[in-house]
Amino acid sequence: MPLAPNYYTADRVRALPDDGNRYELVYGELLVSPSPKMPHQRIVRRLLAALNDYCVREGAMEAFTSPADISWSDDTLVQPDVFVTPLHESGTNDWTKVRTLLLVAEVLSPSTARNDRFQKRRLYQAQRVETIWLIDIDRRVVEVWPPDALFPTVETERLTWQPTANAEPLVIELGALFG
Repeated sequence: MPLAPNYYTADRVRALPDDGNRYELVYGELLVSPSPKMPHQRIVRRLLAALNDYCVREGAMEAFTSPADISWSDDTLVQPDVFVTPLHESGTNDWTKVRTLLLVAEVLSPSTARNDRFQKRRLYQAQRVETIWLIDIDRRVVEVWPPDALFPTVETERLTWQPTANAEPLVIELGALFG
């Protein structure tokens, strides 16, 4: 008789020990990844700096990095590498109140690329995240996914993000992002 799959809940994942791994949950499936490498963290730092400056300038938004427990249900809990949320949600200072992600950026690593590209990206799309950036350090490209896309737009020179029609667009040159 086959064994039943182990089904996790957000509360069960929050209770796991702090052992240096990142634990995430997508529809009950536990995703485990090791601590990120330095190139990954450099990209995260550069991206956060650009998004933070933009959010301060435009107002009404705030940029964050993981760790951050973003959960839409008992069977989801994710830690986006970098994300932007409306200020009215982040201003509560309570991760359980953060439900709207305006932008999510995942920096792909060999150990996380499959989960980021498939399970997490599909979850973000289902949750109507307006813009998803999957940043491929090795190929020096960024996949851009809106909520309803079946395939990404692949950017090779620059990223442009304009969260509202009346906002100035944020432009990030990929040469500077990749360093």
